[in-house]
Order: sequence, then C-alpha cells, then structure tokens
Amino acid sequence: MEKSKWLATVACIWIQCSSGASYTFGIYSAVLKSSQGYDQSTLDTVSVFKDIGANIGVLSGLLYDVVMDHNHRGFGLSLVYLVGAVQCFVGYFLMWLSITGVIDRPHVLVMCLFMFMAAHAQTFFNTANVVVAVRNFPDYGGTSVGIMKGFLGLSGAILIQIYQTLFDGKPTTFILMLAVFPTLVSFALMSLVHANPSNTTDDKPHLDRISLISLSIAAYLMIIIIFQNIFTFPSWVHILTTTILLLMVLSPLQIALTAQTNKPPPPPSPATAPLITSPEAAPAASVEMNLIQAMRTINFWLLFLAMVCALGSGLATINNITQIGESLDYSTVKIHAMISLWSIWNFIGRFGGGYVSDFYLHKFGWGRPLFLSFTQLGMIIGYLIIGLSGNLYIGSVIVGVCYGSQWSLMPTISSEIFGVKHMGTIFNTIATANPIGSYILSVHVIGNIYDKQARGGGGSCHGIRCFMLSYFIFGGVCVVGVVVSFVLFLRTRGFYAQRRLKLLKG
Repeated sequence: MEKSKWLATVACIWIQCSSGASYTFGIYSAVLKSSQGYDQSTLDTVSVFKDIGANIGVLSGLLYDVVMDHNHRGFGLSLVYLVGAVQCFVGYFLMWLSITGVIDRPHVLVMCLFMFMAAHAQTFFNTANVVVAVRNFPDYGGTSVGIMKGFLGLSGAILIQIYQTLFDGKPTTFILMLAVFPTLVSFALMSLVHANPSNTTDDKPHLDRISLISLSIAAYLMIIIIFQNIFTFPSWVHILTTTILLLMVLSPLQIALTAQTNKPPPPPSPATAPLITSPEAAPAASVEMNLIQAMRTINFWLLFLAMVCALGSGLATINNITQIGESLDYSTVKIHAMISLWSIWNFIGRFGGGYVSDFYLHKFGWGRPLFLSFTQLGMIIGYLIIGLSGNLYIGSVIVGVCYGSQWSLMPTISSEIFGVKHMGTIFNTIATANPIGSYILSVHVIGNIYDKQARGGGGSCHGIRCFMLSYFIFGGVCVVGVVVSFVLFLRTRGFYAQRRLKLLKG
C-alpha cells in the first residue's frame, strides 16, 4: 500500500504501545531493591535516573530536527528510531545481567547509567511519533498528540498484561522482555513513519474513530485489571484476554486503509509564509521559534515551572506507589493492579486533555493553558485524599488522570506558541521539568521523610504517617503550578483567540 499519513499514524501508535516500559517500574522495583541491597532512598535515586532518561529528550529532539532539516525524511526518521532501539536493548539487557548475577553487582551509579539508557530510548520513539502527529494533523494537534501520548500511557498496562500471560511472577524475566520487545517493534515499523501534512478536510472522522478504539482499549484493560484483582485467572484466560487485547491494538489498521482509500484530492500548495518569532506579532498564529528564541520568552519559563510542579509530583507518586501501598498494607496483587490502572488513568488524562482542549479551542477559543490550571487543581485534591485518608484507589485515579493530561497539553501548547519547526527540541527541553521535579520531590521529600519514619522499624515504615507530610507538600507545590499556568493563560488569551479565527476560516 502507498505510504500515507494514516499508515504512519498506525505505525506510531503501535510503537507507542510498546515503548512505555518506564511506567512499569513498580513491577520490578522490589527485585531490583532486594537483589542490589538498596534502601528506599537509593532505590528512589535509581528511579530518578529512569525519570531523567525518559524525559531528557533534548538529544532526540535535536536529532529529529537535524535529519528533517537536511531533508533525509525517510532514512532520517529511521535513524531516530534506530538510536532509541539500541539504547532500549542495551540498558535493559545490562540491568537484567546485573539482577540475575551474570555480571557482578554494579556500583549504584553504574546501575543508574543502565536505567538512564533504557529509559532514554523512550524519548526517541516519543519525539518522532508526537512531532509527526502534529505535522500530519495541524488542525487537530491536541487530539493527535492526545492519541499518541494516550497510547504511550496505555503501554504500561499492555506490557504488564503480556508479562502476566507469559512470565507471571518472574519480574526478572520481565526486564529481559523490556529489552527485546520494544526493540523488535521499532525495527519492524520505523520505515513506515513519515511526515505528510496532506489535505486535512476529512481528518476528524478518522481521528474520532481512532479515539473511540483507544477508549475501548482503555475500558477493556480496566475491566481485565479489575477482574484479575478479584479472581485468580487460569493461564488459558490470560492467553485469551491478551489475544483479544492485541487484536484491538491492531484494529486501527482498518481505519488507515479506509482513510487512504477515501482520501480527498490534495489542496493547492500554499505560498511560503515568512517566519514569525513572537506570538504577539502573529495575526494568523504562524509562530516559528528555535530553542534559544523560545527560552528568551517569559511564556517558556512559565510553562516550564508549571511542569516542574505537576509532572514532578505526579512522577514521584507513581515511582513510590509500591512502597506507599506496602506502608498502608495493600497486598501485592492490589499494588500491581493500581500500577496497571495508573496506566489507564494516565491514558484518560492524555487523551482527554488533548481532545477536550481541542473542542474548547475550536468552539470557544479557550487557551490550552487554562486546562493546565484545571488539572493541577485536580491534583491538589488527589494529594490531599492520599495524605489525609491513605485511599490510594481514589487518590491515584485523580492524580493519574490529571498527571496524564499534562503530557498532551504541554507538547501541543509548545507547538502552538513556539511553532512546529523546532517543536521536538523545545517540548523535550520543557519536559526536563519532569525529572527535575521528580528528583526534588522523590529523593528530598518522599525518600528522606520515609527513611526518617522507618528508622525504628527495621528499614520499613507502616501507617499513614509514612507519606502524609509528603503529600501535603505536593499539594502546596501544585498550588504554585495553578497560579503559574493561569498567568500563562492570561498572557496567551489574545494569541488563542487569533488561532481560533484561523481554524474557523479553514
């Protein structure tokens, strides 16, 4: 079949579904901790290097920009995926060798390097997939980014379902699976992905169908996880449910075939527009900045600070959810269920943040930064629920949805107020707020407070006191995030009003 943006979209979705291994840390964190003799602060330090690797995507953004600027569109994109695949395999494989004792127990800094390499691979896959989505669907950037980020969020639950079907109870083998599976998927599909911003007049119906499939997959995963938490599934049921799941993941291919068959004629090529380097000077919202120009604006730093608050606290929560659950006497099965369900809530936030903000932008001209404020208000509520009552079920749902929404809103806002040309570099630079915030809140807040509480309990802490103060601090951090993101909304209201006029004119 002829290459099309729809086939590229499906390939991106499948790569996203396989590349979210960083969201499964809770599955193997216990065996990593015990095999290497770590205390909680040391384990949190290793997990922070996972966060740094998964979110420091500046190199992947620069590589994408370089290969696209030199017009190596086919081989260039494949090079981005290739670099990611090599890092994924090497990082997880060396980690597996360390945990199984094939190589001597490495120094903690060496293990941090292994974790960094494994997680850093995700940025290459994600950068290519997200930027291609925005380029291919410029009028529905929120929806397309929400789909890509949403499937990345679902990937944690998808990978865990495959693990439970093939290697249940063997977290060490799961690490080997993480080395092999994403690598093979990216090798198989990378040649199909390309930027092709063709006629967009018929995009929304097909995007809505893909959105419906993604919601169906999320609902199916949620039902499976809930039933697995209630009943003990025999192996044949695991095989059946996972087979159905994989068939659902494959189903967007039918939409790609239909969209390619029914594609409208291409529009006439527009004249080349001059680049504009300031939102205030862009009557049609045609902004194009490079990283240095963007970093000279107040808007860049407002968005960055908002992400430190929201992403840092959310990531610190998922990194420590196993230990939080253990301190509150949740069973291992329940903790694993919450880790899997976090992927569902993360997906709903990622998809919903993009889709809902697209709707309100097209219909009312509401600027997307307003939704950053709304979702951080939600995070405050979730943190207070966890800190005051210890209810991880309700608290993790709220935090997971609101945290996920940041990942579709932030890249889309970046592409709109700074432009698409250097989007890969700019949004990945802003994403460094995630590990920065996570390091501060995981190591210096949660880790230190937990270890102080655990000193009289043989290295472990039990009860709501272990994390209460940490979540009060998290709530205060997100209050700052609400204020900062609302200031960004006020500063960009006129820009988004102009953007809505451009969208209405078609």
